Amino acid sequence: MSTITTEELAATTLLRFATAGSVDDGKSTLVGRLLHDSKSVLTDQLEAVERASANRGQEAPDLALLTDGLRAEREQGITIDVAYRYFATPRRRFILADTPGHVQYTRNMVTGASTAELTVILVDARNGVVEQTRRHAAIAALLRVPHVVLAVNKMDLVDYREPVFAAIAEEFTAYATELGVPDVTAIPISALAGDNVVEPSAHMDWYGGPTVLEHLETVPVAHDLAHCHARLPVQYVIRPQSAEHPDYRGYAGQIAAGTFRVGDPVTVLPSGRTTTVTRIDLLGESVETAWTPQSVTLLLADDIDVSRGDLIVPTKDAPATTQDVEATVCHVADAPLTIGHRVLLKHGTRTVKAIVKDIPSRLTLDDLSLHPHPGRLTANDIGRVKIRTAEPLPADSYADSRRTGSFILIDPSDGTTLTAGMVGESFAAPEPVKDVADDDGWDF
Repeated sequence: MSTITTEELAATTLLRFATAGSVDDGKSTLVGRLLHDSKSVLTDQLEAVERASANRGQEAPDLALLTDGLRAEREQGITIDVAYRYFATPRRRFILADTPGHVQYTRNMVTGASTAELTVILVDARNGVVEQTRRHAAIAALLRVPHVVLAVNKMDLVDYREPVFAAIAEEFTAYATELGVPDVTAIPISALAGDNVVEPSAHMDWYGGPTVLEHLETVPVAHDLAHCHARLPVQYVIRPQSAEHPDYRGYAGQIAAGTFRVGDPVTVLPSGRTTTVTRIDLLGESVETAWTPQSVTLLLADDIDVSRGDLIVPTKDAPATTQDVEATVCHVADAPLTIGHRVLLKHGTRTVKAIVKDIPSRLTLDDLSLHPHPGRLTANDIGRVKIRTAEPLPADSYADSRRTGSFILIDPSDGTTLTAGMVGESFAAPEPVKDVADDDGWDF
């Protein structure tokens, strides 16, 4: 395994990416090939894979075993859970979320792709774009993943023919563009043989683009969150009250987006109180400027009430606060989400009581049609919801900020995560609905 110095790692950027593909498209093999050929596999891991492959009567190591970690995954030859892998090259560090492709594991793909800056969608060259391919593209569009790679796999089984690749790439690109995916790159590969994964293929001289790893190393990483509206969810209030710091009052948290500077006029939400940043502490030192995703402590000019869950924002770029949240959600719990459901809504560091007021529509990912007023969402369903919160929330649109435009719904009885939500419009416009009558109990 190649070694990378600390200095080299410090100079590289981080790319979070996810993979998705239908059953038997070779997704786990692609990930295994990527790890193997980039020298990111430890010797003992490779030896274990070689032993397992030999026990199954395979002459060559089955690289899919590098990612299919669950016993059920290895036995069935499928991916069930999200597997996270970390690896690095001299040019970039990577966090890979290997997500399952089955319909019943849609929620797992949403989990893995929610923080991804790039998604690799695999297609079997023999089958072309299928329904599950369209589902994966739709989820990537819903989650506002900025870059999508179409990896047309098993090109060796279609004799590396360019027309086969070109037809699949054209069909997928047209569909993804219609969904609003901003950047699509198609790459012909053979994960089993290693063509165009890490090393260029000797069998496809008609292809002049990058390999999968080349593209992953060079795609622009969207760390332009530093240029978004600044947002600091308050995680903790620091009050030492010591002899050395008798009057110190700082508000600590990780900057979710944007940049803060000493002297900036800021507003604390949801109270709406305004003040000025007088000092920024970072790693024990005072700095003039801090940006996402740094963890900092802000000191303010006025002694105002600020507590965990509040949001500090620039006064000129403050989001509106509301108790009525409309969002696209993916339901992840086995128990259904129904109208009138009493939940906890966690947004950033703030958790408030809420009621599901309506479920205007459920999205059918096969053809992107809307099923109006389904009444409930079951596991893996994606739909529109209207939620009323007990307290005002300062939420951005998910289209503007994936960090401060997202939330989860929690079962108040046992803390189970029910639903992952994205504030604002999806690519499919919801139908207008009227509010249902208030229920007894949590009535806001």
